[in-house]
Amino acid sequence: MSELKGLIIAAGRGERISNLCPLKPLLEVNGRRLIDRSIDSLAKAGVKDIVVVTGFRGEQLERHLAERSYPAGVRVSWVRNEDWQKENGLSVYRAKDLVGDRFILLMSDHIFDPEILASLRQQTIEEGGLILAVDYRVNQHPYVDLDDVTRVELDGNRIVNIGKGLAVYQAFDTGIFYGTEGLFEALKESQEKAQNFTLSGGVRALAARGKARVMDIGHRFWIDVDDEKAFHQAEDYLRTRGDLL
Repeated sequence: MSELKGLIIAAGRGERISNLCPLKPLLEVNGRRLIDRSIDSLAKAGVKDIVVVTGFRGEQLERHLAERSYPAGVRVSWVRNEDWQKENGLSVYRAKDLVGDRFILLMSDHIFDPEILASLRQQTIEEGGLILAVDYRVNQHPYVDLDDVTRVELDGNRIVNIGKGLAVYQAFDTGIFYGTEGLFEALKESQEKAQNFTLSGGVRALAARGKARVMDIGHRFWIDVDDEKAFHQAEDYLRTRGDLL
């Protein structure tokens, strides 16, 4: 079994927040860029080898990654997804030869309590499986956009279905995953058989095999900084309660 690696998806355009920053991973929230928060969260959890998938304005993001400094022992590399206009599952699949058989997968526009990663990496993961960190607070969550959040239907701790707009669901997808090579096989199946290029499509394929389960994050903080409202919510939280990193 290889060393646990990190994978950060940072390929999309981020059009809904482009008025604040033309390249969303470089948006500063409470004085720190989103992409740097993701990298530093992984480093704090002990993940030393990190791959970033770039796409829209890839040269600009890659230049930032090349020029910033990292904690001792942390290695950051990147790979370009030229088809960044397609859904995020394609960006994940682009890294299949770079992250080995175990990895933590993050979305570059999510801010979260690093304790979620500390708990997630302690989980025992089955061969070819996946563990998704979920939030069971589905009633009036202060930081969730119900029109955009990915919902998760469960049977116990096993994923039955996942996607936006589900009518039946028990949890929200936080965008924080503990994955194995099985996710890449499932993404390939979803993309080739169903022409579905979403990450959720790959998770559904794994769920159909009984290989996708969840971990409850409890009351820990997380937010998807996908629009201006979420940006201000994140800034307010970090300023009033103290930064998480």
